[in-house]
Amino acid sequence: MRSGWSERRLLMLRALGTALALGLLVILFREEGWGEVTALLRRISAGELLLAVVLLLISRLCVIARWHVLLRSAGTPIPFARTASLTFTGLFASNFLPTTIGGDVVRLTGAIRMGLDRAVCLASLVADRLVGMIGMLFAVPFGLVPLLASPGGLQAATVAGFARKLRDLSADALQALSIWARKPQALLISFLCTFAHMAAVFAAVSVLITGLHARVPYFLLAGIWSLAYFVTLIPISINGYGVQELSASFLLARVGGLGTAESLSVAILARALFIFASLPGALFLPTIMEAVAETRKSDTGQ
Repeated sequence: MRSGWSERRLLMLRALGTALALGLLVILFREEGWGEVTALLRRISAGELLLAVVLLLISRLCVIARWHVLLRSAGTPIPFARTASLTFTGLFASNFLPTTIGGDVVRLTGAIRMGLDRAVCLASLVADRLVGMIGMLFAVPFGLVPLLASPGGLQAATVAGFARKLRDLSADALQALSIWARKPQALLISFLCTFAHMAAVFAAVSVLITGLHARVPYFLLAGIWSLAYFVTLIPISINGYGVQELSASFLLARVGGLGTAESLSVAILARALFIFASLPGALFLPTIMEAVAETRKSDTGQ
């Protein structure tokens, strides 16, 4: 009962955080003027939007390949098509299910329903998430250094706190990736998939910025987007709604040199395209959600 209440309270707090973040976004849009933002968005051609979507779909394929390599190297005989269906379903759940059921839970339940080993799948999901986070860490300095140098940059205490989090993450990563320590080739391929995924995502956002007739250097954009990614990991909103857009637009304006309307336009449009790129997961979601419900009932003894 207590755990159920804690879960509901956490969801309520995250819903409140989402509402506050979205409210701030609305205020910013009103201050900049909806007409100005709309005029900026109209600058982006259909060809540029299509290119951004293609790049995001390439990034999704790289994410699928990353988890697939980890699963196969751990001895899990899963076809690539099934890994793809599970990954797309997890991405769809993360974007469209405003609940405590995360994309990783959906992926794990779907994998178990397919008859795969629970322990191996769980370990691979943790490793998959950590490889993605470590990959993003490589891009952080490209945004953090300019942010520290900017007027009113981060305080020393904030940087020290980030360093402590990084140290804890490194310790957890070494433990979680221990299964693959004897499989360096698979681990290397998974990191290469992560870097390819990151390159495609940054390129997609760069296309949107170029479509607005603005410019942010590619590696600076990589640093900005990676910083926004880590801010979004703070569990203060549902699925990062509002927080991702606020952090990305703030950094694009403060460090990237974009105007407020331009940075808001990029952040909102990028979120919309990420959601669009996850839509294939809707095809497989109903079956896996049934399995999630059954698993939760068995776990609670209902």
